[in-house]
Amino acid sequence: MLYLMAAGTFSTISRIAGAQTYPIRPVRVIVPYGPGGPTDIVGRLIAQKLSEEVGKQFYVENLGGGGGNVGIAHAAKAPADGYTILVVPPNIVVNPILYERVSYDPIKDFDPVTVAVTSKEALVVYPSLPAQTVKDLVAVIKANPGKYSYASGGIGTPPHLLGELFRLSFGLDLVHVPFNSGGLAIGSVVAGHTPLGFSALAPVIPHINEGKLRALAVASKTRSQLLPDVPTMAEAGYPEIEGDAWFAILVPAGTPKEIITLLNRAIIKIMARPDMKERMVTLGYEPLGNTPEDSAAQLGMEVAKWTKIIRGAGIKAE
Repeated sequence: MLYLMAAGTFSTISRIAGAQTYPIRPVRVIVPYGPGGPTDIVGRLIAQKLSEEVGKQFYVENLGGGGGNVGIAHAAKAPADGYTILVVPPNIVVNPILYERVSYDPIKDFDPVTVAVTSKEALVVYPSLPAQTVKDLVAVIKANPGKYSYASGGIGTPPHLLGELFRLSFGLDLVHVPFNSGGLAIGSVVAGHTPLGFSALAPVIPHINEGKLRALAVASKTRSQLLPDVPTMAEAGYPEIEGDAWFAILVPAGTPKEIITLLNRAIIKIMARPDMKERMVTLGYEPLGNTPEDSAAQLGMEVAKWTKIIRGAGIKAE
């Protein structure tokens, strides 16, 4: 018994000592998607700044496949020692609802560090569509059941889920047209093939400024700095249509709290820097950086919210 107690005490001391000297070697940052996408951009920016802030290399490893499920599952099975962290969008809570089986639990298998960045989503329409406001758009769709469709970057993406929330909230006969990427979806709206869609701001801002798209609202609590004259859905009279995209930093469950605290403080400090704020806003993102406790609460609420919407709409991964 004394031997077991001593072994347990030694293990605890070793974990605390390891946390105090962390990191002593490079840290892997898993991005569960290919290079060049929104998650990869956020992951690389954070990895670069963490390397500068902490003094050890944080390097990105892209592990794409299965709508993010491959990389997420890999991170879930990694040692809980702080040397593997995960950068992930809302798909981590959406995929277990969409897919019949995934090999991870978004709540049980991970400890949140912070939700580092958010991205507002805009409702955009082709300019010739006879709707200047969200109210106009709802009236037009109701008057022409089955005629209109909306584009998204794929099943389970934030634009798709917002489109379904929009459709279900008003009982609209509105057809979903999924594409293989957000860029292709917006291209379809710009060309007038698909008359409307929800999108992250970065891809649509140039088209809005050139008059190729019209933004009716942003699905967020506050207006966007990039579209200051565009109302929120709440201001348009539809507060229930809300859903920012976000990018969370997670570690495998059981990672020492001292390491989580170190990472959290470092990322919050990074996000507060004027150069980082400017860079993120330029890319269409907004720095956040909240506590691990707030992050956990947010993930829990997202699970409940999207479970209701996905099951209500009968959405399944194909």
